[in-house]
Amino acid sequence: MPNIKQQQKRVRSAARERLENLRYRSTVKTLTRRLEAAVAAEENDRVEAEHRELVRWIDRAAARGALHRNTAARRKARAAQLAGPSAPAPSKPRGFRGRKK
Repeated sequence: MPNIKQQQKRVRSAARERLENLRYRSTVKTLTRRLEAAVAAEENDRVEAEHRELVRWIDRAAARGALHRNTAARRKARAAQLAGPSAPAPSKPRGFRGRKK
């Protein structure tokens, strides 16, 4: 346990941030399983809705740093492949300006 007041505060805030990041990653995993279930059940309307929701959550997680941007891109690509040709193209995360040089 840290003795310095600021470090005690950082430990508390890091724990809070860690739990929030865990919520984002867990939600992405849950939505991926729901998309897989919808694809297995061959419910096209549900597949489209689940895919849209999954991409939205992946973008949010990447924007706040819960997922690395390459991981987010990979998961979106796999989701699009799973959803099939009817799925819309994945959007770029908000604030994306291309690759840093």
